[in-house]
Amino acid sequence: MSIAEFDTIDDTENTLEGRTQRVSMRSPRRFLTPLLLPVSLSTLLGVWGIRRDGTLWHDEAVTLEFSSRGLPDLWQTLGNIDAVHGAYYLLMHGLFGLFGTDLLVLRLPSVLAGALAAAGVTALGVRLSGTRAGILAGLCFAVLPDVQRYSQEGRSYSLVCALVVWATYFLINAVLSCRAPVIIGRRSSTVPWIVYGALMLAACILHQFAALALVVHAFALPDYARRPWAYTALLVAAGVAPLAALGVAQSGQVAWIDGVTGGEYLYFAILASFAMALSYFASSRDAGKVFPEAPFSLRAIALPLFILPTALLMLISLYKPLYVERYVLYGLAGLALLLGAVLDRVLELGRSLRATAVIVVALAIALLIPESLKLRAPESRSDNVTDLAIALSREYAPGDGILYLSVKRRAWSLAYPLVNKGMFDLAQELTPAASHGLYGTELPSSQIRARMRSSARVLVVTEPEGHRVESSGTELMKERVLAEYFTKSRTIRIDGARVLIYEPRTTATAHSLSSRVAPSRSKAPEHLNLTGKAGDKSTVDAFLPSAGRSD
Repeated sequence: MSIAEFDTIDDTENTLEGRTQRVSMRSPRRFLTPLLLPVSLSTLLGVWGIRRDGTLWHDEAVTLEFSSRGLPDLWQTLGNIDAVHGAYYLLMHGLFGLFGTDLLVLRLPSVLAGALAAAGVTALGVRLSGTRAGILAGLCFAVLPDVQRYSQEGRSYSLVCALVVWATYFLINAVLSCRAPVIIGRRSSTVPWIVYGALMLAACILHQFAALALVVHAFALPDYARRPWAYTALLVAAGVAPLAALGVAQSGQVAWIDGVTGGEYLYFAILASFAMALSYFASSRDAGKVFPEAPFSLRAIALPLFILPTALLMLISLYKPLYVERYVLYGLAGLALLLGAVLDRVLELGRSLRATAVIVVALAIALLIPESLKLRAPESRSDNVTDLAIALSREYAPGDGILYLSVKRRAWSLAYPLVNKGMFDLAQELTPAASHGLYGTELPSSQIRARMRSSARVLVVTEPEGHRVESSGTELMKERVLAEYFTKSRTIRIDGARVLIYEPRTTATAHSLSSRVAPSRSKAPEHLNLTGKAGDKSTVDAFLPSAGRSD
């Protein structure tokens, strides 16, 4: 028997009819109606400002370029790097093949996944705390800033969140299938466990840190469901083990992740304390279950779901830094469930407390509006590869050379290969596509040095001021040649990057003398800020048709 929606299970009757009574199932309409408002809100927030003035950032550029490679090339690439995101790239490869590489195609899957996650949070809230609490939980989830952010990004995190949330929902059905034989005298069904295991396996394949949700589920399980859960979890682990092993072998690609800072520990401690306070308030009455046979309360699943994945990833990061908050985005579903239950509880309090709660909610919404606007601006991400492509295309002239400090910064060129194809990369030996990697390969130092010295100008692409640049021997050589034979004439600042324009010392000296004789022909200003110019739609649209295609 497939266990679906349960209203009530009456095991108080000692009659044969009572012992064999089937669990009543909710009609599709009754199940779907509470989901409509949270799903609609999540979808509207997802499509609002989805193009971000036509700009991309680094991670989305990687998705665009990798997913646009041919399947044999992509398969070879995943053997070298980014295997942890391989399933997502394959999914996007199929979508790009059907619909092209427009920004909407890149980001709409995350929008839909965000709406699906909001639906799952709502369904969980309805099952464990009632219809009103479920709807409020879904609405809270949809407006959380991180949920809004990753529901508009061409990465896998929103989809992983949706899968984990729905796996948690079906875990309730699976646990009840263990309880049902006692109540209704039937054999336990394996179908709910299969659905639960399939959803968790899909989430873990998309991103291995979804496996931390298994720890949450183990924490909340009643004793009678631990054996079938353990079998299911072992099958999930076996299914994802080969990919996890390959991810460990490629772990050098996340060397950019720093250790957890004291500020991050403090921030998480404050949020965890807030969640525990919400949990106490939400469960301070004998409610929280729609039916008496619920395997666990909302508090038992929501609080661990919010706290444990982040806490475990922070502990792992003491050994190897791996903590990035988006890796455990699904934990926010637990916070939303607690918020929904508390808001539902507040509505039943006295008039003065209800008025206070309304004021607090109104203030929270007012604070969310500026953050929501900020998330839809090009400056909201750590860099802007579209602005970089525009800046290089405007500045580059025949005879110039492009120089990346360091090799990892070449990944910024992935989104617009046809733009960069016409530019002379001074250090590049093989392109990222030809090397089946993310950065390509570089020439020996002697050849790079010779190419630099023969260039009319060098356009150096590097990090913003104050950011760390890898100091390999090749990078140090590049800096020495620039210091010895070139003079920096201008700096173009872009979100998350800089373009430094260097001229040979003789040319720079001649320009300086010319500017003294003829002031009206003075050189360009020392600092040029292109922030905001990414909205030049004609320029950006000229790039996008070829975005992600490698020749």
